[in-house]
Amino acid sequence: MNILLLGSGGREHALAWKIAASPLVTKLWCAPGNAGIAREAECVALDVADHAAVIEFCKRNAVDLVVVGPETPLAAGIVDDLAAAGIKAFGPGKQAARLEGSKGFTKDLCSECNIPTGAYRRFDNAGNALAYVKAQGAPIVVKADGLAAGKGVVVAQTLAEAEAAIAMMFEGGFGAAGAEVVIEEFLSGREISFFALCDGDTAIPLATAQDHKRVFDHDQGPNTGGMGAYSPTPFVTPEIHDQIMARIILPTVAGMKRRGTPFKGVLYAGVMLTAQGPKLFEYNVRFGDPECQVLMLRMMSDIVPALLAACDGQLKNFDLRWYPEPALTVVMAAKGYPGDYAKGTRIDGLDDAAKVEGVEIFHAGTAAKDGAILANGGRVLNVCAMGKTVTEARDRAYQAIDRINWPDGFCRRDIAWQAVEAERG
Repeated sequence: MNILLLGSGGREHALAWKIAASPLVTKLWCAPGNAGIAREAECVALDVADHAAVIEFCKRNAVDLVVVGPETPLAAGIVDDLAAAGIKAFGPGKQAARLEGSKGFTKDLCSECNIPTGAYRRFDNAGNALAYVKAQGAPIVVKADGLAAGKGVVVAQTLAEAEAAIAMMFEGGFGAAGAEVVIEEFLSGREISFFALCDGDTAIPLATAQDHKRVFDHDQGPNTGGMGAYSPTPFVTPEIHDQIMARIILPTVAGMKRRGTPFKGVLYAGVMLTAQGPKLFEYNVRFGDPECQVLMLRMMSDIVPALLAACDGQLKNFDLRWYPEPALTVVMAAKGYPGDYAKGTRIDGLDDAAKVEGVEIFHAGTAAKDGAILANGGRVLNVCAMGKTVTEARDRAYQAIDRINWPDGFCRRDIAWQAVEAERG
């Protein structure tokens, strides 16, 4: 098969690495890709937002399957446009992608399908939103309705923080994404990431993971796209796993089918394990980043038949196998992220770091220039490792990080701290 992967981040490097390992693949391209992806696929300078150019490339190169990595092209309807041109693509269509593209849409679907989630209201003006926040009190969560690159959520601990967030969003802090705001109940508990592969009718669970959103150790500082992750998480017991499937994932798939917008692709549920049971706080419509990186390491099965089964409505008889060993990833980011950061700084020692046992390094934001690897984004590297325990995987990842020479980068030093504490008992 000829496969085209769209995207340029760490998630796409992990997908490229896994897809390239499939015996079914004849040729793999990635648009636009990055310096790490170039080792697994031929990178092509296609503008992913130019759907006509992507279609033309697929026709010219007899592409059998397009795998869409990030959410923005999904929300823009690239899967629909490819399908209309007779090209198979993995991912939801534009209407189904609203599960991530509109926070309000998802909350309304939860109400309709009786899916456990926090109480909420939708607002299109600051005055009403401020009045609601004053009536509810803090802590409270303020979300831009649309896509804001993982940064559109403010967990306000005080009324002043909530008011500032509302003002910032309605004043255009996130552009069109903040034209409508969703304000919802603060859920306390443990946050986990739950993934399911869907074909419009059937959903099969993937491995569980836990992400670390805050930029600094001990969960301090602003929210980011994710600073590290590990899989599986010990906090999703078989009982909780079954509850999430029965109360959250399956009702969503059934509800979307009932609406005439069946969901195909990866459904990524952000779930809070509360005292009242698991509650949904957000949906994403693609693999998580950096959770995808640990899932790909742990996936024993060939991924390509799974992607095809999701596209073709054939998941009901499908099974995926996983390595039991845990996997962990630490994100190395450019100093200043998630705020302003410098691009073009040099990174050395990657080959040496990759020699640590069990380690795999995925590139998230890199470029190659004159034989050197340069930082080209906020989140730049995903240093991943597997081990017999989470603790061993973590030790290996940090051992590799200590061999990387990048003075302009930083990382959290406490990834998987909750699981490591659980292992120590």
